[in-house]
Amino acid sequence: MSQIVHPSSAAALALALGTALTLVSAPVQAQNADKEKCYGVAMKGKNDCAAGPGTTCAGTSKMDHQANAWSYVPKGTCEKTMSKTSPTGHGQLQTYMEKKS
Repeated sequence: MSQIVHPSSAAALALALGTALTLVSAPVQAQNADKEKCYGVAMKGKNDCAAGPGTTCAGTSKMDHQANAWSYVPKGTCEKTMSKTSPTGHGQLQTYMEKKS
């Protein structure tokens, strides 16, 4: 037997669900505001996401310090973090061409 839901109850439930979903995503957004994407610093299989061919997303980098794979780092630290493939020897805020060994 089905129950009839009063329209104001359905609206209240929808509002509560919407508020809960907003509150759940707010900490993630705030957390990411203190971080930046840093290319060339992730270890093999430890990247946070992709930047180009050979990666799809988290955990798919094929080598340490892959130039087109990024990881989140605390804001302001990327270009101070060591990268063996970067022309500067440090992480980059954008994908780059790997230096030749």
